[in-house]
Amino acid sequence: MNLNTLTDLYRHMEWADASVWTSVLASENGSADGKLREYLYHLHMVQRAFLRLWRDELRDTPYPTFEDAESLMDWARAYYGEVFAHLETLGDEKLSEPMPLPWASMIEEQLGRPPEPTTIGETALQVVLHSLYHRGQINARLREAGGEPPLVDYIAWVWSGRPAADWPTVA
Repeated sequence: MNLNTLTDLYRHMEWADASVWTSVLASENGSADGKLREYLYHLHMVQRAFLRLWRDELRDTPYPTFEDAESLMDWARAYYGEVFAHLETLGDEKLSEPMPLPWASMIEEQLGRPPEPTTIGETALQVVLHSLYHRGQINARLREAGGEPPLVDYIAWVWSGRPAADWPTVA
């Protein structure tokens, strides 16, 4: 794991999140679909949970709730400025440092044994992979709701020249 690769993965993650949000908001039923909003909230809440962990912020501070999809998207978009600023404070050596997880007891219950130690880099990669997983659920649900999910594969981003995220504007 190195910081250049990790930063590239986060650039893709932002582009993919922005692409999905564009499709959700363009869909006739997408932004009103409760299940779709649950998936989106969970995806972005976990991104924020790990950022809190890395920055050693209070874990028990409640996350905001949102009355509409546009407000949730604004919160998601703001995350990227924060996470990129945090990534700039790291070096390759820092990525290999241990990252104790405050929710290790929950993991122990699921695994039936204590989790093995993780590093800052491994947790940062987990955010990318977790987001990818839930983005797939979101795209499947978007199709069910009558929307058209975007192509957000990493290789499609590379083939497109690694474009910057293009977040939708809401009137």
